[in-house]
Amino acid sequence: MNMYDYVIVGAGSAGCVLAARLSEDPEVRVALIEAGGADTAQEIHIPAAFPQLFKSALDWDLDSDPEPGIDGRRAYLPRGKVFGGCSSINAMIYIRGARADYDGWAANGATGWGYDDVLPYFKQAEDNERGEDAFHGVGGPLTVSDGRSGHPLSSAFVQAAQQAGYKANDDFNGEDQFGVGPYQLTQRGGLRCSAAVAYLHPALERPNLTVLSFTGARRVVVENGRATGVEVERGGALEIVRAEREVIVSAGAYESPKLLMLSGIGPAAQLTAFGIRVVRDLPVGQGLQDHYMAMLNFRTDTESLISAASPENAALLQSEGRGPLTSNIGEAGGFFRSRDGLAAPDIQFHAAPVLFHQEGLGTATEHGFGFGPLVLAPTSRGAVTLRSPLPHAAPRIVHNYLVSREDQECIVAGVRIALEVAAQQAVTDLVTGPYEVPASDSEADILTWAKRIGQTLYHPTSTCAIGAVVDPELRVYDVDGLRVVDASVFPTVPRGNTNAPTIMVAEKAAALIKGVV
Repeated sequence: MNMYDYVIVGAGSAGCVLAARLSEDPEVRVALIEAGGADTAQEIHIPAAFPQLFKSALDWDLDSDPEPGIDGRRAYLPRGKVFGGCSSINAMIYIRGARADYDGWAANGATGWGYDDVLPYFKQAEDNERGEDAFHGVGGPLTVSDGRSGHPLSSAFVQAAQQAGYKANDDFNGEDQFGVGPYQLTQRGGLRCSAAVAYLHPALERPNLTVLSFTGARRVVVENGRATGVEVERGGALEIVRAEREVIVSAGAYESPKLLMLSGIGPAAQLTAFGIRVVRDLPVGQGLQDHYMAMLNFRTDTESLISAASPENAALLQSEGRGPLTSNIGEAGGFFRSRDGLAAPDIQFHAAPVLFHQEGLGTATEHGFGFGPLVLAPTSRGAVTLRSPLPHAAPRIVHNYLVSREDQECIVAGVRIALEVAAQQAVTDLVTGPYEVPASDSEADILTWAKRIGQTLYHPTSTCAIGAVVDPELRVYDVDGLRVVDASVFPTVPRGNTNAPTIMVAEKAAALIKGVV
């Protein structure tokens, strides 16, 4: 059968949620199109192994164009090409963002997306091992748990930050984001709980859900102003997967705008330049935001994660679901303000009990650990544009990291906090020397260093934003039967890791589609 009620493009975090929720009705036929395949690789499920997935067959392995704000460097941009998408290759950190993010969305026209509007969907998704309270849910598909590694190098960061005067916070998704502590994770029994594990796997046996794996989406078919299907390439042949009700694009903040533009939906001048017939002139691909991080790394004699992959630790993971292989690497962190007077944080930290350098691609050959800031509420914005009208061509991506003076001041303030933390006894007792740190705490030295070694924290958003490309019900303006549901619809990047907000958006979108909001 080639006709469905709903056709979803992308089996990433949002697509898995939508496929599961929409197929709950046995009368509804759902097709899920995915360029990759099943999430069977063991490196997906062993938390500490996720960097081994970078630049593998399970990674789209994108690169930015030269970034003007970081001296023309290209940024490596891993994206999951597998069931679960980025939730199958990420660091599993469960962060929702701040109340100010969602209330800001609503205040700027994203009606129905204020914090009190979205909190029920966060809770609906969640099965938090700590139990239910005003901020957390139980019984949802997504297992949220405390980390089981508790590595002493991660604990040293938390202790040192408190020695520097920053408060402890045991729930960054509660009343207040500020402070330091270990992160809660999307893990179940010490293993990764991706959107595929949580949502898609239980739904795969439903006869009304069809998953088309290793299938590339080429364009959305729009006829008489309505999306009626998706042209795909499968097994070397072209076909059209038809949608009677809706096409839902959930391919992520880089690939969703690319697919829309290939379909004639985007900036008219850009499309015309590639000979693409303009279906709707919309600012698709504009407004890209991401989190830029600079990680300080130190040498130590304390055992780090480089020795985690032992037979003993593998047995411990398998038999008891604990030990160093359960580490998500970014085990701890915190939220800070760059200057007095900010009601919400603008700096986030991640701390790793292993050297994490060269954009996550560097091999750690000695014991070390790292921690550092990212620009949490960037003012810089970039764009995703077409590089070619060929569907297989990667898009052109420029984030404009650190282009604005505000973002530069923020990263400098964050690195100075990191240097302050590094000077505390809990860290100095363990450090045997610097591995990768700024030459000094001067603004010039910090900026030079941050531009040279910094990287994405893998949180691209806002390229099909509510109010610009889609309405508050995530329907593409002036195209019937077409929605976008993924991180590209965020009006701004939330203050935190973006997987939980993406799952929330898909939960709410499913309710909107079903008409139960």
